Amino acid sequence: MPGSHRVAVLGGGSFGTVIANIIAANGHAVSLWMRNGERADIINESRENPTYLPGYVLHPQLQATIDLEASISGADIIFVAVPSKSCRDVARQMAACIDPDAMVISTTKGIEPDGFRLMSQVLAEELPSNPLGVLSGPNLAKEIAAGQLTGTVIASEHAALKEEIQTLLHSPSLRVYSSDDMYGVELGGALKNVYAIMAGLGAALEVGENTVGMLLTRSLAEMSRFAVSLGADPLTFIGLAGVGDLIVTCSSPLSRNYRVGYALGKGQALDAILDELGQVAEGINTLRILKAEAERRNIYMPLVDGLYAILYERRAVADVIGSLMTAEQPQDVEFSLKEERR
Repeated sequence: MPGSHRVAVLGGGSFGTVIANIIAANGHAVSLWMRNGERADIINESRENPTYLPGYVLHPQLQATIDLEASISGADIIFVAVPSKSCRDVARQMAACIDPDAMVISTTKGIEPDGFRLMSQVLAEELPSNPLGVLSGPNLAKEIAAGQLTGTVIASEHAALKEEIQTLLHSPSLRVYSSDDMYGVELGGALKNVYAIMAGLGAALEVGENTVGMLLTRSLAEMSRFAVSLGADPLTFIGLAGVGDLIVTCSSPLSRNYRVGYALGKGQALDAILDELGQVAEGINTLRILKAEAERRNIYMPLVDGLYAILYERRAVADVIGSLMTAEQPQDVEFSLKEERR
């Protein structure tokens, strides 16, 4: 069809699958790359990804493969939806066969520990010729698959890329907004996973609604304080990729990070929780990386410090939870325009 694309989606988890299917339903040929050959065969034969999205019917134009080179060769748009720990390795493999003009969009909400690099930065280092973008927002894959109304954000320095992705992903239930603040959008998606763990923990302890409101707003203040210190636009954090994603991830049992926190609050051991989860909870690794970077930059993050004490220092939840927010600074809204108005 005129204007159609050849698209590769790298990563056969729940979000990669649902994005690939939306694109295929819009009339584009889509290759869904994954490492597990048995799962790829099941998808191609049954038109379903039963491991992550059971019952979600996949379009005939979506084909799964374990051949990375075949998946991206000739593709003009590539979505990278692999776990953060795999991103650089996959990008290096891509470099040998990718079209230098192909648009590359990261959907991974994580951080590489060495040098505190976001996934777009990793991709830029390994694929310096390719236009890059970041897709992030309150995007629970199971709800998208169910046709629930959803908004997401495509952020990039390239106007043409943003326009293409908005058209590519448009559907009756998915609205794609654009942003120029790629760094802020990506940081919002990565950092909120940490606070989702804390929100799940609070839910397990049956804290009150007042406490929930305080936790969410102080989490937003803390993550935006960190991001702005690294050069992000504070206004990004009042949008979908900031407060929107934070609210959803901190309130839904569909969130893997929320479920980790909830299980912790019920007294389960972290290793057992992660084994039972069976999927990557990016917030666990992000917490460790974020605490180290905040200390290096001398950024005040008491919620991160408290959660780190619980997860990595094996401090008792009851000993830490009461002091998490009492150590906060007294100021409410940190990023005002008072000075500019004078």
